[in-house]
Amino acid sequence: MTRAEWKESLGIALQTMRSQKLRSFLTMLGVVIGVASVISVAAIISGLNQHISDKVNEIGSQSFFITRFPAFTMDFERMPEEIRQRKHFTPDDAAAIRELCPSVWRASPVLTRFLILGGSNEIRYKNRHVEEPILRGGEPELVDVLPIYQVRDGRFLTHDENTHAVQVTILGDAIAANLFGAEDPLGKEVRVNGLPFEVIGVFEPHQGLFGGPGVDDFVIIPYRTFAKLYPEIEEVIITVSTSDAALLPQAQEEVAEVLRRRRNVTAEKKNDFEITSPDMLTDLWENLTSAIVMLTLIIASIGLLVGGIGVMNIMLVSVTERTSEIGVRKAVGARKKDIGAQFILESVAITSVGGLLGVVSGIAFSLSVAAVFPNLPAHVSIVWTLVGLLLSVAVGLFFGIYPAVKAAGMDPVRCLRYE
Repeated sequence: MTRAEWKESLGIALQTMRSQKLRSFLTMLGVVIGVASVISVAAIISGLNQHISDKVNEIGSQSFFITRFPAFTMDFERMPEEIRQRKHFTPDDAAAIRELCPSVWRASPVLTRFLILGGSNEIRYKNRHVEEPILRGGEPELVDVLPIYQVRDGRFLTHDENTHAVQVTILGDAIAANLFGAEDPLGKEVRVNGLPFEVIGVFEPHQGLFGGPGVDDFVIIPYRTFAKLYPEIEEVIITVSTSDAALLPQAQEEVAEVLRRRRNVTAEKKNDFEITSPDMLTDLWENLTSAIVMLTLIIASIGLLVGGIGVMNIMLVSVTERTSEIGVRKAVGARKKDIGAQFILESVAITSVGGLLGVVSGIAFSLSVAAVFPNLPAHVSIVWTLVGLLLSVAVGLFFGIYPAVKAAGMDPVRCLRYE
């Protein structure tokens, strides 16, 4: 077919769609839903992936954590006895890591008191109070180990304050704002769980993952002060960092060797501790989102399949309705491929318009989600947008073949006699 013939066939297809607007829209609705699903879910997942990546980078690509239990473990009672009987870490373990691991730059033990972990907290200043902040004890190295602890006003802890268990604190930005408002908090006395503490610093604003607890909700005090006030809390996490991300694997090996010696782990046994890097969060998230993407593609495929079946059904109806037109066109010289191309183009035109509407709907939905839920980012992917459009064209092409072949194979004599 020449370009003029293709243009004429496309014009006829579009004219048919304009003359049957409601029927054409209902026909392409399945395609619209399928493509919109692909675009919106891909946009949300893309935005979430970027959000997770940014948060991991904030924690520090040169840092890792040493814990007694596997990461993200909440149900301690159901863990094997072998794991539950593991020894607790101590500040001496962190000191040994700093001294004996050449690749390690900083290391700090951390103690945490939080409602989820069985400890309720309150911080007060005059008649204002904040309930359930996250109370954390750390050594002066903590600010160097984890980049998220950036002091905006004042300073961080000193070794002297930690050694003598001085009652000083650094507050998260949200806590400082709630307690002091426009007043300068530095040098003021607050009461943490009823005990007086001097405010020596305020952290830079930092929300947690998806709006959850972050540095904004932290109250940091010296490690030895924490251990003195809450001796019942023994669960120590050791945070470690290197001066260069390239040294991370080597540092982890050195730390593992030192801890195995200190904890008397024999060569044939596995580590009785866990080493976790922030990248694990990224890997865990990617595994989760890959399953979500697969589920979305299955749902979208069902929508496209339903839409394709609808397109084929309407095209078969259109062939029957236009039998006389087909006869006239063949009588004046139209070839089988001309008739087939006309119906193929009409089918593709319907699904292509459906694909465009689906893309617009998907983008609109993604932007609406981002506007309504700022903590749920969305980033429209050009790749998935093109995939959605190509899928819509492919559906029209595939499901339009049978009606086109049927129309092209009709006997012109019988077509002209059709009423």
